[in-house]
Amino acid sequence: MSDLYSYLLVAAIVFTIGAYGIITQRSGIKILMSIELMLNAANINLVAFSSFNGDTAGQVFALFSIAIAAAEAAIGFAILVVLFRVRDTINLDNINILRW
Repeated sequence: MSDLYSYLLVAAIVFTIGAYGIITQRSGIKILMSIELMLNAANINLVAFSSFNGDTAGQVFALFSIAIAAAEAAIGFAILVVLFRVRDTINLDNINILRW
C-alpha cells in the first residue's frame, strides 16, 4: 500500500512542476516541456493504479497517452519553428500573429 502512495506522491510533484512551468514560462519550448511533464505525471498514475489493481488496462492507456504526447510534441515544435521563421522569436508574449 505504501508503494502506491509513493508513486502518487511522485506523480503529484511532477504534475505540480509542470503546472508551475506553464504558469511562469514564456518560451514556447519550455511550455511544451511543461505539458509533457504533466502528461508523464498522468502516465505514472495510470501505471501505478494498474499495477495496484493487477490489471493491464492502465498500462495500455499509458502507451496510447505516450503516442499522443509524441504527436503533440511534434506538431507543437513544428508550429514553433514556423513562428520562429516568421517572427524571429519563440517568446509567446511577443507573438500576435492572429491579431489584426
